[in-house]
Parts: sequence; structure tokens; C-alpha cells
Amino acid sequence: MFKNPNFKRSAGLNRLLFTFLLIACLAVVTACSSGKKEAEAGSGGKIKITTTIGMITDIVGQVGGEHVAVTGLMKAGVDPHLYKASQGDIEKLDQADVIFYNGLHLEGKMVEIFEKMAKKKMTVAVSDYVDHSILRSGAENGMDTEYDPHIWFNVKHWMKATECVRDSLIKYDPEHTEDYKKNADAYLAELEKLDAEVAEQIQTIPDQSRVLVTAHDAFGYFGQAYGIKVMGLQGISTASEAGTKDVTDLRDYLVEHKIKAVFIESSVPRKAIDAVIQGAKEKGHELVIGGELFSDAMGEEGTTEGTYLGMIRHNVKTIVEALK
Repeated sequence: MFKNPNFKRSAGLNRLLFTFLLIACLAVVTACSSGKKEAEAGSGGKIKITTTIGMITDIVGQVGGEHVAVTGLMKAGVDPHLYKASQGDIEKLDQADVIFYNGLHLEGKMVEIFEKMAKKKMTVAVSDYVDHSILRSGAENGMDTEYDPHIWFNVKHWMKATECVRDSLIKYDPEHTEDYKKNADAYLAELEKLDAEVAEQIQTIPDQSRVLVTAHDAFGYFGQAYGIKVMGLQGISTASEAGTKDVTDLRDYLVEHKIKAVFIESSVPRKAIDAVIQGAKEKGHELVIGGELFSDAMGEEGTTEGTYLGMIRHNVKTIVEALK
């Protein structure tokens, strides 16, 4: 039989090529596996979560516990109404497994970003768990949005936000359902206690003095829930500045009703409030700054006021001591 002298050589080359391809494929698989392990190691194997305001960051940390790594975009003193996402923020949102934000147009300049992110990952507005039929109207309170977004100032509303975070984490990571339920139950018990505490403290202020005047109308839900009249120099949003008429109208009310204190906010410039104080002084009425309140942002990380519970307690203590 005739034998092709090139046959063995050809077969040998084929085996060599097959071996090379096999090694190359194994190298790719190993590299992918290594990359995945490095990514998991970078977050400690935890769910990577990006949030907007500090109050939500706090909820996620409380409910997620050891299973989450949370990155908050907005720190102490930051106004979410005016906040524009940086390129670094976009990267943090891109790298997150889950995104939590307030909604109700609080983060007004980030709406399109959330819409895009929602197409590729779990992106949750915690306000969705609050019955919208009981929300304050934005149109009736000087804002061009449908609802007042400052839901955290009614602790009961923030309990709903906590339930939203709990249920979202369970949906994303059902393996740790019991941990999320246990953590949420403990935090909800703290919030229920806080709600009763706030109501009790506000009632110690005499009726005629129970008027809370701030730079912008962030405390409407607080007033509704705990029985204190709230007046904001600006509307719900800080995007529009207070005009001369806003200043004079508020000044005249404070002079007429002999209100003795107004409050500044950590995330809002005090220029307009200072104008009210000066105007009242010219009318022969002395107004004082009752203290600084945390409205759209909590205190510095690592402080008591840097937690939701601590922020609310600080505000209540400041208000009561100034108006009582």
C-alpha cells in the first residue's frame, strides 16, 4: 500500500495545534476565574450598593449588615436638590449591584441616570413603599413636582422606606433572607420608639410657641406628624431662591405672633434667614437663631448626628430647647 510520507507529519502538527488551543482556552478560563475572585475580594464578597442621601445609606447599613458594602454619594452638608453626579459617581453607580435612592424628584438632576441604570440592574426608589395618597402635594408647597420628597421627617414614612430596603435585599439575595428580616425588625423597633419619643417631646412646647421656621420647607411631614406649624422661607426645593416678598411676609408673621426663634439648616445657605432676622429687628422684634437643624443631609460620618436616629434626636432637642 502506498503511504503518504507527510501523513505522520500532518497528524503531529494537528495534535500540536489542538494542544496549543486547549492550553489557550484554559488560560482564558483561569484568567476569568481569577478576575472574578479579585472582584469578589475587592468587596469582601459582599453586595455592592450605592445610595444617594445619607439617610438611605444608614438604612442599608442597618438592614444589610455584614452582607453589604455601601457607598453613599451625598455626604454631610450636601444639598440633594442641587446635586449633580460627577464622573466618579457614575462609575460608583455602574459598579454597584444595587442602587437605592429617595425618588419623588429629590435627586432632581439625576433622574435620567436612574432611568438608565434601572435597565441593567436593581435600582430602587425607597419612596415607592409610602402610600402616595398621603404625601404632601408639591404644587401646593411651592415646588414644580407632584409630591414633597422629604419623607424621612415622618418616622412612620421612614419605617416604610426600611421595609423597602429589606424586601429589595431579600429579592436580590434570598440566601440571607433571615438575616435581613432580623436586622430590619431590630431597626424598625428603634424607629417605632423614636416616633413616640418625638411626638412626646414636641408636645412639651407651649401651643403658641409651636412654630418651626426654617430656610426651606423640608419639615412639612414633621409638622403634620408631630403637631407643629412649619414655615419655610423657600419652597420644598432649594433650586429656587426666596424673593423679597417671601422675606417680608415671613418677617411680618414672626413679628405679629412674637415668634422668638428661627432655625438654619446644615445644607442650606443662611443668607435669606439672616435677612428675615434683620427685617424683624428693624420692626423692633428680636429674633434669634434657635440652632442648626439637619434637613436634607445628616451630620458628619462617625458622629451621632451622622445616623438617622441621631439626626432626628438632635433636631428635636434643638427645636424644643429653643421654643419651649
